[in-house]
Amino acid sequence: MIGTALLAIGLVLIIEGLVYALAPSLVEQLLEALRALPEGQRRTLGLAAIAFGVALVWLAKALGA
Repeated sequence: MIGTALLAIGLVLIIEGLVYALAPSLVEQLLEALRALPEGQRRTLGLAAIAFGVALVWLAKALGA
């Protein structure tokens, strides 16, 4: 269980690092766009991301990961 959690965190950090390394100006544009959204929409976006992540984890587990 701990190994799976560490693997997941490591993969997230790799993807985040790639985004910052390959497209730092795009990250700044994304942050500006997020600042322009009302708090309620940002919260909804966060909840949707959580739901999508849970669905991906469930799918991975169902496929035998």
